[in-house]
Amino acid sequence: MQTIIKATVFIKGNAVAAGMLTLLMATGIPQLSAQSADNEVPDLAGIWDGGFGARPVNGEHVPWGEENFPVLNERALAYQQVWEEIMAPKYDCQPASSPAIQYDPYHMELVQWPDRVMLRYEKDDQLRIVWLDGREPSSVDFSIQGFSVGHYEDGALLVETTHFVFDIAGFDDYNGIPSSSQKVVSERYWMDGEDLRVTVTVADPVFLREPTSYTTRWTPAREGYKLAAYDCDPEAARASVRFYVSKYK
Repeated sequence: MQTIIKATVFIKGNAVAAGMLTLLMATGIPQLSAQSADNEVPDLAGIWDGGFGARPVNGEHVPWGEENFPVLNERALAYQQVWEEIMAPKYDCQPASSPAIQYDPYHMELVQWPDRVMLRYEKDDQLRIVWLDGREPSSVDFSIQGFSVGHYEDGALLVETTHFVFDIAGFDDYNGIPSSSQKVVSERYWMDGEDLRVTVTVADPVFLREPTSYTTRWTPAREGYKLAAYDCDPEAARASVRFYVSKYK
């Protein structure tokens, strides 16, 4: 049996949580785990290099080629037709979203806890939390990065992200394909030797006729590497737009 005592300090009528005193009247400390013992939890933690040495950044597959280019419906094709570079929200320092941010040629840090996984991206200074404790999103959980839940299965981390906001460049910002609040991104992370691999699958019934996916990898970062701040400057980012001539008069 264990007894938990909560201590609260009152200062001038305001309750301030001072801490929690836990007295364990048991033989050991219980292990906190949101994962079934039937599934192996792989060690995916570390700082991973997604730069030019890990994947092709410029070329036929970046990451959408002929074999996996999304099948767009008429709505998406109409958006793509009017798209031009100056519309990209990145020029106002809006961060990239899934499925683009996983492929950007930057480092990424992955940290594992019993109830969550943290994905911290060097690109755009973004932080994603993958909840492993069974919680579900609410109506106030819509965001650029969405709401992610996950679990371990067959030596891999499986993630599903929903509750994205509409984004004019939500699929990517180089093909002019948007994404909707109905976008669902599924990810599978696993170790392949010393490399971290991921398969990213995207479904969006508002713009895509069928789901599409790509697989990529990160390599181990050099020893002692720390993520650098992206630190986007809105004035400098917007200044880049002047180099693109609009097709509309």
